[in-house]
Amino acid sequence: MSFQAYLDSIEATTGLTPRQFVDLAHERGFDASTRATPILEWLRDDYGLGRGHAMALVHVITKGPGISPKHVGSGGAHRDESDELWLDGAASRPQ
Repeated sequence: MSFQAYLDSIEATTGLTPRQFVDLAHERGFDASTRATPILEWLRDDYGLGRGHAMALVHVITKGPGISPKHVGSGGAHRDESDELWLDGAASRPQ
């Protein structure tokens, strides 16, 4: 599953875009210096997210929407079309 597919799945499950999760995380005081565990616990407890999906959000909360170019266009399991993740919702993503 691509990184973007994880984020799209989270949106479909929760009704919240990745950008909304980033905003909620920042309201809770989570930022680039926050370790993964408290964010994972919050996402599990409040939204029922599993570890893999939650880790995708941990990345965008702590590192932003950029991902490693090694996953772009690769044949690997986490391949993506771009090194920039779309955080504003699947319906508004440019094709």
